[in-house]
Amino acid sequence: MSRDILEAMTALAREKGISPEKLMAALEDALLSAYKKLPGAARYARVEVDPETGDFVVIRYRIPKDLEAELIGETIAEESYIDPETGDKVEPQDPEIDPAKFEQYRDRIEEIDDTPDDFGRIAAQTAKQVILQRIREAERDMMFEEFQDRVGELITGIVQQSDSRYTLVQLRDRVEALLPKSEQVDGERYDHGQRVKAVIKEVSPSTKGPSIIVSRRDGELIKKLFELEVPEIADGLVEIANVAREPGYRSKIAVISHADGVDPVGACVGPRGSRVRMVVSELRGEKIDIIPYNDEPARFVAKALSPARVREVLVDDESKQATVIVPDDQLSLAIGREGQNARLAARLTGWRIDIKSETDFAATATASEEYEEETGGRCQAVSVRGRRCPNEALPGSPFCGLPKHQALSRFTTAAVAILEPLSDEEITDLADPDKTWDDVVDIVTRAEELYGDQEEVVVDEDAEPEEGEFDDDLAPAAEVPAEGADEVVAELVEEEPSENGLEPAPEASEPDGAVDADPETQAGEPAS
Repeated sequence: MSRDILEAMTALAREKGISPEKLMAALEDALLSAYKKLPGAARYARVEVDPETGDFVVIRYRIPKDLEAELIGETIAEESYIDPETGDKVEPQDPEIDPAKFEQYRDRIEEIDDTPDDFGRIAAQTAKQVILQRIREAERDMMFEEFQDRVGELITGIVQQSDSRYTLVQLRDRVEALLPKSEQVDGERYDHGQRVKAVIKEVSPSTKGPSIIVSRRDGELIKKLFELEVPEIADGLVEIANVAREPGYRSKIAVISHADGVDPVGACVGPRGSRVRMVVSELRGEKIDIIPYNDEPARFVAKALSPARVREVLVDDESKQATVIVPDDQLSLAIGREGQNARLAARLTGWRIDIKSETDFAATATASEEYEEETGGRCQAVSVRGRRCPNEALPGSPFCGLPKHQALSRFTTAAVAILEPLSDEEITDLADPDKTWDDVVDIVTRAEELYGDQEEVVVDEDAEPEEGEFDDDLAPAAEVPAEGADEVVAELVEEEPSENGLEPAPEASEPDGAVDADPETQAGEPAS
């Protein structure tokens, strides 16, 4: 082999950006493939090329039969696999021993120089194909290594082809990316030759080169576009904390400043709105709201609902839910078209947002106060004998926390008698707030039909429940504070006589601070 081939290989490595070592290894593999095309060629051999002179040597291996059988057995064991369809073990038909294993048995293998004088036309053609294939593989590997670390990066490409499935975008010479339909923005057109910006979403290897997926819908696109237009973001003085986006329609970004004296909103807007206008232009007219980030949830939620004016925000830290009160004329603006503004604000802040007008909020508060005044906060459940439950009702509910009484919220009546025909499992389903109306409608209908012929129960508000009447359902009684003991004694003394006609027992002499609040309590035992 002449020195001209080595010079050509060096120039090719420089042009393709491939290391000379990879090209030399490809040349050796090509010469070995050409050697095996010759008549009488050995099955196992290697080729060595002198990088200085370009001379090559073909060395064939003469392997003992027992060693060859051992190495073939190892190869079969390594390359065998289980067919997932049949479950049978599949072995390779013509196993080829890995040349690297020969290095371990150099002392048992005889090496013979078998360099041919001429390869011939067919062998030379084979060598050429092997070299070209190795060059393509090296280019694919280099391209994959280049782009696998660029996920999330902003790229600019030229549209080459567009159809119903995807759009082909050329990034540079012989490098193309796919813009699938799922990553395209509704309403956008991608014409041939048009320049388009996108972010790299995914890079994966394939037989035809790395598969590069780009996106125009990802929220990272807005971050990268602002970083391109706003020097303060590129320098780290201003940061985009979060992005909420409905591609093609509207986006909200929360920005925060890490430097004193730098207005994050003003930096993103730019002089006369020039910076944000460039981003909006690249996004084909998509509206962008720039919100200053705030550590206080109430202020952040109020700002996130911009451009609507917020009157008051009530937050629940445990459930991360915020109730926002807005003026009546701002309700539709706060909710947005088809709830878009409220939906984006919830995504941006991470809080559940309930928006109410001042009129609705005032009416709700008044109704709640009237209900508390009407019911006195006492459970509305009525026993079979017509007695009210003595337990306190849960907040926002007319019934206490007992499952049987909570089940009454499914009916128009508060009489416990309507539940008599039902099983415990059905009552549990009725009391479960996670069960929808469709889940319990059959139970409610059947219970109302059975109860329909009965007379309506008359409620005696002033009567106390008889002994044992609510024993199965009675909720734990509230503790009596020590400072309220005197009032409790006074109330017990002023009670009317019981139904059996007996007068109340005379007040026993108790030590200071000890009160017997239960007539059946043993003498001298203070109430808890």
